Amino acid sequence: MALLDWRVVHGGKTPPPGEVVRPDERLSWPRTFGLGAQHVVAMFGATFVFPLIMGLNPQLAIMMSGIATICFLLIVKGKVPSYLGTSASFVGGVVAIRAQGGDSADVTGAILVAGLILALCGVAIHFLGAPALHRVLPPVVTGAVVMLIGFNLAPVVAGIYWPQDQWVALLTMLAVMGMAIGFRGFLGRIAVFLGLIFGYVLSWVFDRVFGRINSFDPAANETTEHFRVNWAGVQSADWFGFPPQTSTGPDGKEIAGWHLPDFKLTFILLVLPAVIALIAENAGHVKAVAEMTDTDLDPVMGKAIAADGVGTALASAVGGSPTTTYAENIGVMAATRVYSTAAYYVAALVAILFGFSPKFGAIVSATPGGVLGGITVVLYGMIGLLGAKIWKENRVDFGNPINLIPVAAGIIIAIGNTTLVFNQEFQLAGIALGTIVTVVCYHLVRAIAPPHMLDQQRAEATVIVPDPRPPAEAGAAETAETITRDGTAPRA
Repeated sequence: MALLDWRVVHGGKTPPPGEVVRPDERLSWPRTFGLGAQHVVAMFGATFVFPLIMGLNPQLAIMMSGIATICFLLIVKGKVPSYLGTSASFVGGVVAIRAQGGDSADVTGAILVAGLILALCGVAIHFLGAPALHRVLPPVVTGAVVMLIGFNLAPVVAGIYWPQDQWVALLTMLAVMGMAIGFRGFLGRIAVFLGLIFGYVLSWVFDRVFGRINSFDPAANETTEHFRVNWAGVQSADWFGFPPQTSTGPDGKEIAGWHLPDFKLTFILLVLPAVIALIAENAGHVKAVAEMTDTDLDPVMGKAIAADGVGTALASAVGGSPTTTYAENIGVMAATRVYSTAAYYVAALVAILFGFSPKFGAIVSATPGGVLGGITVVLYGMIGLLGAKIWKENRVDFGNPINLIPVAAGIIIAIGNTTLVFNQEFQLAGIALGTIVTVVCYHLVRAIAPPHMLDQQRAEATVIVPDPRPPAEAGAAETAETITRDGTAPRA
């Protein structure tokens, strides 16, 4: 299809039952704008929650997500409808960077390099074919990396967010759980977004009823008596304007905004494991869209992965957040059966407009810590358990030592934040070390394994590569191809 040229179907009206709107088709523009608005709401919560957690500017993240989405659609030539929101896979690496004294420039520099590597991986997959991906990163490895990324973040919840307001955190967590399970359809898919609103309002009510709280205040970096909701920054923010440049506040702390990245090898290594998770989730996204549209998208899988890498590099080049294809928006397509890329262009343009409102950015930045505590305890756990979901759906056999031993070692190293010190300037720890151990040792173990273990592992299995990113909601169909557990072609 010609880019930005869609064929109007069903008379521009809502498609009849059983009918779909394909990526190169659209409905009337008013209906297309309505669908675009749904996609904005679906991606909204996670897209600005994760920048907050990573200490980046949420206003800039929303703006760059729109720009990255347009780039993605152009690179895949409109064949894969998708929205690129903020990736959760980098959170663990970013937390580690900041724990070692890194600032936002160090964070975005490391992410930019990871984005470029992801783009190169996509190019390689495009030319080598999808089976090459499964040979290098079989499900047992990708599941382990996703799991260790999520569970490594548990101390962040326990030590930073939850103690700021334990009761708001607990009630927000319960609200997210209740809405995710109790709400049907679209509302269930945006439970995190709704939970954030609930926690925000609850914090305001608690301020009115109980007054100030005595707890750790990240702004002051000490325990103080303060209100849960502080809108001083919101009141002074302009309604329209470009996201601010990164600056230093009166207290000497960084105020995140747009900035140029800085590059340090130690910090780059901390975020590289996220590349594996992004490859897995992008592959899962392409497979899901292929199933829903009844189209073979394997030939464009490499392009989609490369496009996400370009989006991540582009966003981080100006201080924005890393990107990834969003399962929430797959859910919208599954519910509406409208796969038109025109709706995604609309969503991207709306996100860019949001990015030009400092008032919006200030409201997001003022989210109380207790609210983030309740949300992150769910999100981080979901990241970890989605690793187990990859294992289950791909029938990974942990009775085989080839699968069991390297994965066991890598996960414990990551969760325990174990450190391997080379010298004062260079060390590997946590997620980075755990990922290296998992990937390298897996292939080493296979190289020395006796024939009977390899024969056991080569038993045919259905390989499904799901989207390991929270919240991966129900309603997105996933497809599969038959290959062996180690990623090789099935034996005749």
